[in-house]
Amino acid sequence: MALATVFLTGSVASPDPNPAWGFFAHKRINRLAVLTLPPEMMVFFKKNIDYITDHAVDPDMRRYATKMEGARHYIDLDNYGKPPFEELPRQWLDALLKFTDIYMVKPSGDTVLVFGTRKPVPEFMTKDYKRWFASNVMPSFYQDSELLPADSLQAFFVANNIDREAPVSAFYKEHLSEHGILPWNLQRYQRNLTEAFRKRDARRILRLSADFGHYIGDAHVPLHTCSNYNGQKTNQHGIHGFWESRIPELFADENYDYFVGKPEYIPNTDDWFWQTAFDSNKLVDSVLNLEKGLRNSFPADRQMCPDTRLGRVGVYQCREFAKAYQDAMDGMVERRMRAAIHDVSSAWYTAWVDAGQPDLSNMTTNPLSPEELEEQKLLQQAYQQGKILGREEEH
Repeated sequence: MALATVFLTGSVASPDPNPAWGFFAHKRINRLAVLTLPPEMMVFFKKNIDYITDHAVDPDMRRYATKMEGARHYIDLDNYGKPPFEELPRQWLDALLKFTDIYMVKPSGDTVLVFGTRKPVPEFMTKDYKRWFASNVMPSFYQDSELLPADSLQAFFVANNIDREAPVSAFYKEHLSEHGILPWNLQRYQRNLTEAFRKRDARRILRLSADFGHYIGDAHVPLHTCSNYNGQKTNQHGIHGFWESRIPELFADENYDYFVGKPEYIPNTDDWFWQTAFDSNKLVDSVLNLEKGLRNSFPADRQMCPDTRLGRVGVYQCREFAKAYQDAMDGMVERRMRAAIHDVSSAWYTAWVDAGQPDLSNMTTNPLSPEELEEQKLLQQAYQQGKILGREEEH
């Protein structure tokens, strides 16, 4: 899929991405979400609507630059049992605690598991461990580093009367991101956007709003909530792009009702994000089974056809076949897209309200700093190399 991602400094032609919802739908979702906002927010968002629209695909570009990005787009709920997934912690710190192993390297050079999934923390020190973990492991996670300060681990040993040799070095191995962290990522973005509104930081509001819209859109895609994300487990390779890219590109603007009403204030966004993922997950079986049944009954020579898509000639699902799949799903893609538009605007609106409804009318964005320009240059270079770091979904 061809992609032109527009920055404040211009545009750049890019290689085929693999975005959730596809380039077309992500841009539509962000743009239409802006148009539902109340006047107090519209005064700022409307004049920056092109930025928020064009940068809806930035998170997918970052998948080419850092291995940690991909996990923010999905969660494999089937890895955690059956609904309502009661064993899955809803808060980020609790989840990371549960699925992280802490190791130390002894003076002898031996590596030892200190705490983790196979060696639980004794109950009497769980509160102290949680505080230590929050101060030492969580910052390392966001810095894309697995190294931990050995002296801090030693201090924890001493404070809790743990008789161990002083570690030469320490590190952690987390097992959460391999199955995706989407709902926790949404919680983090909600907090960050609220803080940006509180500080009236125009540049950060725009960047976070554009990114946030992307991730909320991802949470509305059923195949972003399961490990069979591209039909690879059921011989349905390519269904990922069929559902979220091909169908919206063919039918959304002509057939979908984009009117979703005003945004709502969400009192408990943490639970709301989880419910969004759960609602998407309930649709996974229908997404897969309806497509499989259709492929078994539809003439094989009318399933894949030469076509022009976003300016490129290739072989894609035939329009007639795509129409049959859309009809079989009885409006599912439209409903999820409409829900995404409404939920994006509601998340933005909630952040603004929680920040005290600051006046946005006189906010302006300054030119990018040299550091920010260099960051964008490096991101574009990584993207143009065309190698995703982490999970890929073909479109």
